[in-house]
Amino acid sequence: MNKEDPTLASPLSSPSVVHQQRLDQLAVFVRTSEQLLDAWDAYSDQHTGPDGWPYDAESYGRRAALRDADTWSAAARIRPFARDLISTAAVQLQHLPARTVQPAWPWRLSAVDDALDQLDALEADYWARLDELPPSAGPGTAGYDDLVDARNAEAWHALDELALHTPAVLAIHAAVQATPPCLDAVAPRPAPAESASPAPVARR
Repeated sequence: MNKEDPTLASPLSSPSVVHQQRLDQLAVFVRTSEQLLDAWDAYSDQHTGPDGWPYDAESYGRRAALRDADTWSAAARIRPFARDLISTAAVQLQHLPARTVQPAWPWRLSAVDDALDQLDALEADYWARLDELPPSAGPGTAGYDDLVDARNAEAWHALDELALHTPAVLAIHAAVQATPPCLDAVAPRPAPAESASPAPVARR
């Protein structure tokens, strides 16, 4: 993972404007992914038989390709800064009270990191294969569109993992916001100056 996100001043401080914007974009990705998956599940239920096979394989394949493309596009909006969010969340975990931490959070962050690695590898392979196409190949041509569809289909598992586990980043952020500031971080008030008092008189 990368170093801690510099857009966050300290692990349990209020997020910077940039960091909050990134969290908001992540929340949009999570909602969009859920909507895409729900729509796909509804379509699949209506267009497959009891054995799970589609009634029309060609139409089913086109609909699956649309699902993959839309999910890839949604993920592309957060991938440039996703690792910074993970790194910041990992640092925050170390400073949260143990009672507020869910045991699954660390491995869910690791799962997001793995998914990003897979997507980076698939994108690198895509660009390499794109260079092998003739100059005439472009959007709308069979060779180009087939390559894009293949990339999106191969990325589906990683995209699904990204959508499944990135909510942990938002949950960790919520736990941070709900954690009261540490007392040690509050500067102690200066003790009141002692008023001068007369010297004690010895008893006889």
